[in-house]
Amino acid sequence: MLTNNELRLPGSGPHLRARTPGLMSRMLTTVAGIVVIVGVFAVSMVVFAAVAAATLVVGSYLWWKTRTLRRRMRAQRPGGRIIEGEVIRDES
Repeated sequence: MLTNNELRLPGSGPHLRARTPGLMSRMLTTVAGIVVIVGVFAVSMVVFAAVAAATLVVGSYLWWKTRTLRRRMRAQRPGGRIIEGEVIRDES
């Protein structure tokens, strides 16, 4: 059986250990994060405006197309022509 001293795996040496990020890389990461957040916000505002415009167009179209129906419903009396009844069928 091999011990840790006898077994040398690639990537386990002291010269291959992860280094802590420097000041410049931390600043670049922060700036990149801010740019991404601002970009996502801008895109979301464009999408929101497009959805609002589409909703306005569709709502206006439906309102315009149903105006005669609404006018007829307002002119109709509340006690209008209602037909109720039962049907009795003789099966013989």
